[in-house]
Amino acid sequence: MLDHELKLIKNIQKKGHRESANILIKGYYSEIYGYVFKQTSCRQLAADITQEIFISMIRSIDNYNVERCSFRTWIYKIASNKIIDYYRSKSYKQWTSSKTIDGIELKAKGDIEDDFIKRERVKDILVIVNSFEANLQQIFRMKIFADMTFKDIGNALDLNESTVKTKYYSMLKKIRIMDKEETANE
Repeated sequence: MLDHELKLIKNIQKKGHRESANILIKGYYSEIYGYVFKQTSCRQLAADITQEIFISMIRSIDNYNVERCSFRTWIYKIASNKIIDYYRSKSYKQWTSSKTIDGIELKAKGDIEDDFIKRERVKDILVIVNSFEANLQQIFRMKIFADMTFKDIGNALDLNESTVKTKYYSMLKKIRIMDKEETANE
């Protein structure tokens, strides 16, 4: 961890220093927003969830322990939890039942079809992922969308690195099986 980052965190923890919080948020905002956007494909929703993530970060920063995991890993854990919460929420269920094709940008005809198919595939996979317990969802999201190492994920979730690997690869196998079953049923 950077000494500067550690100093900012301590300023927030000890003094509730607003400027330190703003600097820390600015340093991570784009990265966390990108992580959320990859999973939601909606700019406004990603911005809303990202805001919730940073509010949670500020509210719980007193619980952050430098020796347990990096700050980056810790904030990704918060982000994963917020995304899981969103996908379990009533608003997500209402949104999926009333969703239209409005979000697709007009390009060449083949590109539109390809984009639509890719988005639908990602959505199908995320529906499967959302059916797993939160612990597995966190592992999947941190590995796929945040490109975190198994070691970092283990630190964030207080799991052994080999346990994270086993759970991740087992989950991938289950996703493939469930996806094949779903595709066969269509």
